[in-house]
Amino acid sequence: MNILLFGSGGREHAIAWKLIQSPHTDNLYVAPGNAGTAAIANNISLQPTDIENIKTFVHNNNIDMIIVGPEAPLAEGIKNKLLEILDNVHFIGPSKEGAMLESSKSFAKGFMKKHGIPTASYVEVTRNNIRKGYDFIDNLVPPYVLKADGLAAGKGVIITDSKAEAYATLDEMLKGRFGRASEKVVIEKFLSGVEVSVFVLTDGKSYVMLPEAKDYKRAYDNDEGPNTGGMGNISPVPFADTVFMNKVKERIIEPTIKALNEDNIDYKGFIFFGLMNANGDPYVIEYNVRLGDPEAQTILPRIKNDFVELLVAVSEGRLDTVFMNISDQVAATVVLASGGYPSNYEKGKEIRGLNKITDSIIFHAGTKLTDDGRIVTNGGRVLAVTSLGNTMEEALKKSYESVAKIDFEGKFYRKDIGEDLIKYLAK
Repeated sequence: MNILLFGSGGREHAIAWKLIQSPHTDNLYVAPGNAGTAAIANNISLQPTDIENIKTFVHNNNIDMIIVGPEAPLAEGIKNKLLEILDNVHFIGPSKEGAMLESSKSFAKGFMKKHGIPTASYVEVTRNNIRKGYDFIDNLVPPYVLKADGLAAGKGVIITDSKAEAYATLDEMLKGRFGRASEKVVIEKFLSGVEVSVFVLTDGKSYVMLPEAKDYKRAYDNDEGPNTGGMGNISPVPFADTVFMNKVKERIIEPTIKALNEDNIDYKGFIFFGLMNANGDPYVIEYNVRLGDPEAQTILPRIKNDFVELLVAVSEGRLDTVFMNISDQVAATVVLASGGYPSNYEKGKEIRGLNKITDSIIFHAGTKLTDDGRIVTNGGRVLAVTSLGNTMEEALKKSYESVAKIDFEGKFYRKDIGEDLIKYLAK
């Protein structure tokens, strides 16, 4: 099978790494890919918006399957456009309508409200009804949560304890702080608890559970500093026990799949449920319509199934025949970032020590292969170091030992991944 994968981050390297393990994969093309995918697949220059050139490439290279890693092309309707002009291609990812679960916070909140899926109370605010936003803030107990309605590269959520700052932030967002993404703002009641990322694959009718993960968003230790795309992950999550996960399935996942059917939304692909565990009850913070990053680097190594066979079952609508085989081992991922991330950072710093790693899997995110064969930094999050172990402590020890062997100018990482989970392991 010849496969075309769109994306350039750690998520896409992890997907590519999993795909090439399948005997069903003949040729794998990644557009545009990074230095990591270049070592295991064929990186190509092909933009997800260039529909005509994609069509030509698919025909010329006998592509059997297309997988879209990031959310933006899905939100722009790449599936709708390609399936109008391509026949007999497996496509993994939702339609434009399905992608609105991520591309529009107001759509997602309305979807959950309509179908009785537990989430925080909220209001939608535009410049025309800003007073409604002020009134809602007045009736909230801090902290205050403000979200840009559209995609904002993971930066569109502001949480503040100050009412005055919430007012000011609302004004700034509606005046274009996040461009068109914040022409509408969703203000939510803050949910207190601990977050967990839950993933499923769905063929639109049935679903299979993938491993869950605990993400670490803040840039610095002790959950301090600005929000990032994610600085590390642990899977499985100790507090996501059978009782809690049964609630997740019954109250959130199954109603979501049923609702997609009721609303006639074409959805074949991944759903990422960003959840809050509030005193043992799950609430949806957000939907994502693709695998997370770096969650993909953490959960994919725990999946034992042939990944290509799994995705074909999605495309053909027969997930109800699939048995998921998940490893009992713990996966621990530590992200290495460029100095200054998530604000300003420099690129082009040579990465050394990758050839010294033996006990971990190195997933490239912001990397680039130079003409003279060097691997250099090319983004904020540069590498994800993932290790498997029989315990969380063993997996983390391997990852941090590998992290110490890798070097580039400005390298930084969190040193406390998993520490907050130790109390759950002791129970």
